[in-house]
Amino acid sequence: MTDALSLVDDWGPEKIVVVSHRRTGMKGVLVIDNTARGIGKGGTRMSPHVTVGEVARLARVMTWKWAGVDLFYGGAKAGIVADPASPDKEAVLRAFARALSNEVPREYVMGLDMGLTENDAAVIQDELGDRGAAVGTPDHLGGVAYDKLGVTGYGVAEAADAAALHLGLSLGGARVAIQGFGAVGHAAAARFAELGATVVAVSTAKGALHEPAGLDVRALLTAREEHGDDFVNRYSGGTVIPAGEELTVDCDILVPAALQDVIDEGTAHQIKADLVVEGANLPTSARAQEILARRGVTVLPDFVANAGGVVAAAFAMDARYSGFRPETPAIFRTISDRLRANAVVVLEEAERRRTTPHTAGRGLAEERVRTAMLSKGRIPR
Repeated sequence: MTDALSLVDDWGPEKIVVVSHRRTGMKGVLVIDNTARGIGKGGTRMSPHVTVGEVARLARVMTWKWAGVDLFYGGAKAGIVADPASPDKEAVLRAFARALSNEVPREYVMGLDMGLTENDAAVIQDELGDRGAAVGTPDHLGGVAYDKLGVTGYGVAEAADAAALHLGLSLGGARVAIQGFGAVGHAAAARFAELGATVVAVSTAKGALHEPAGLDVRALLTAREEHGDDFVNRYSGGTVIPAGEELTVDCDILVPAALQDVIDEGTAHQIKADLVVEGANLPTSARAQEILARRGVTVLPDFVANAGGVVAAAFAMDARYSGFRPETPAIFRTISDRLRANAVVVLEEAERRRTTPHTAGRGLAEERVRTAMLSKGRIPR
């Protein structure tokens, strides 16, 4: 069991709130990591395997992600220990929202992460009677429908394009392997195809598909709608390979867009890509980052590459109490501009400092957070 006090360092967390509700069986945690640059904002996930340590790690990622894209919110994350497929999901979600009514939305605004949908965000707003309690609600309720729009995946591809150009690699014809074909992975694949890349591998929890000559992304998207994750076993345009092997196929760009900690020390030695673009949060261990750097493989950090969702969330945060929807073209334009610019800045900083992009990018984000903490008197001058 994680000792919450052991998680505290110079940056946070500022607050860890563990809640429970006996009648529904709800157990959950909120971690507000650092609010020097603004109110705590980060997704809420639901999984039977949620832990305090996991949520704290993700909250810290949000601190760097907001600072990395230079938007004025703070790092936070929440998690509910429950099966999102349970028929009791709504009751558990409502109990969780009620338990955090002191913090939401004054200190933390809920959002969507693994296991939660746009309708769940609407349920949170309804339970607390406050449109400001959550973002990510359906379009028909005035929200920014992240998954429907595919904002995070779109941003991953845009950041990858900028990084590739910086490295002298044209995305046109580049071979891309994508782990995960969910909300992030499928949208990234669609944008990669639009930018002229060749998607050679994709995966789901049911397995993976590989075709060196390129998969038909449009057909994959249709198959996903019809068959869900099992489309990999029904699609006839590629070879089915075991889940996990898509990380090591021959490609130019690898996009881990599923779970955290999937690229470890062993996998790092087998990766054949020249560029790894982190679509998921925390997919590459620190040791793997070092190994990849020694091998000449560039890794674009998660808090840079998958920040399209936080840019869209910033629009949604501004619109919580407005009668007007955020303009979709403006969201996509801002995602492209911010992520492409940040990708280049971080890679240039890594080259200048002769370090990894993770270290360079975190250094830039840390400086922004530290400056805000100094201005507010939260640390000694």
